[in-house]
Amino acid sequence: MKYDALIIVDMQTALVEAGPYNREVVIENIKAVLNSCRNSLIPVIYIQHDGGQGDELEHGSIGWTIYSDISPMADEKIFDKQYNSAFRKTGLHSYLQEIGAKNIILCGMQTEYCLDATCKVAFEYGYNVTIPRSTTTTFDNNFASGKDLTEYYENQIWKNRYAQIISIEQVV
Repeated sequence: MKYDALIIVDMQTALVEAGPYNREVVIENIKAVLNSCRNSLIPVIYIQHDGGQGDELEHGSIGWTIYSDISPMADEKIFDKQYNSAFRKTGLHSYLQEIGAKNIILCGMQTEYCLDATCKVAFEYGYNVTIPRSTTTTFDNNFASGKDLTEYYENQIWKNRYAQIISIEQVV
């Protein structure tokens, strides 16, 4: 498939350093997709969550910055968000329309929050969403492990409903 944009959601220092499920593999896989997109001149878009004053993701704080292993290049677009969906009040949808994007690659965190909301809104807007396996992650909670949540969303919620879930090799 020809891809029109890569969207990396909330891969921010505070979240990555907190140790989500499969962190090292997810980072390496995102780096592979990122490098492939850059080499193919596919636009890369970063989404940063702003948690507000005093939050670990407060705009401008160290925790808010995009994780250094996958940091943006000067010409790559960055959108700040305050909601789970990367589309809500960010300008992302307008930008994707401006560049003629239809087929997007989506990755990042957190699986059951911002990734899920962003995936479903992208689907509602008519984008063809591809999520490479092992490019999303989240944390254990009181109900399920990060592993179970990630696998559940990839295989039961998103796959063939809201997105195409394929191997990293198929994307790179």
